Amino acid sequence: MVDESDESLSVYRLLPSLSDYRPLRLDDAGLSRIKRWQRSGAESDRPVRLSAEWGGDRHWPKSEFPSGYRGAPILGRRVIDQLGDRLPAAGSLVPVDIADGKDDEYFLLLVEQVVDCLDLRRSSKPKRMNGEVKKAVFRPEALPVDLPAFRLPQFASAVQWNGWAADRLIDLTGDQIERRLIWSRDPAAKPHPDPWGF
Repeated sequence: MVDESDESLSVYRLLPSLSDYRPLRLDDAGLSRIKRWQRSGAESDRPVRLSAEWGGDRHWPKSEFPSGYRGAPILGRRVIDQLGDRLPAAGSLVPVDIADGKDDEYFLLLVEQVVDCLDLRRSSKPKRMNGEVKKAVFRPEALPVDLPAFRLPQFASAVQWNGWAADRLIDLTGDQIERRLIWSRDPAAKPHPDPWGF
């Protein structure tokens, strides 16, 4: 049971920071398969292994959170090990094969938990094309606070991160992650004006 007055309740979008870390690019077929699975939920569409390649300057360090696609968070092995058994509550870890990255161990967190917790009356109307909700207001009593991440039925192609998980990932990665506030129970907190934009 969630205490509705808990001002620490918050939801974020996470993406790689603009610092000099190498980003990881999933191939088009893999991204298409993820999007198809997010729309259909069909077992036949579920990705089981993905391919990617590093971008950026080869002298830059590799990020532990290298994917900017909103529905495909990729995590390095070190971060996964540090988060322990908290990630499986959100979904499955899918191996990512990286071209010229024989010692790199990265996984897509395929977020399976879709939770109907949006306050539809107070949120902006989902966009017709992709379901994007620019201004989200969550129902605190329905927010899945035990999960590190979840998706919304209205906006299934985007991963939402609970505040505690976002804090933990920032602690583990430092300046490698940009955190954009989507919603907070704290009335003084200011959500990002365009959390899903670039």
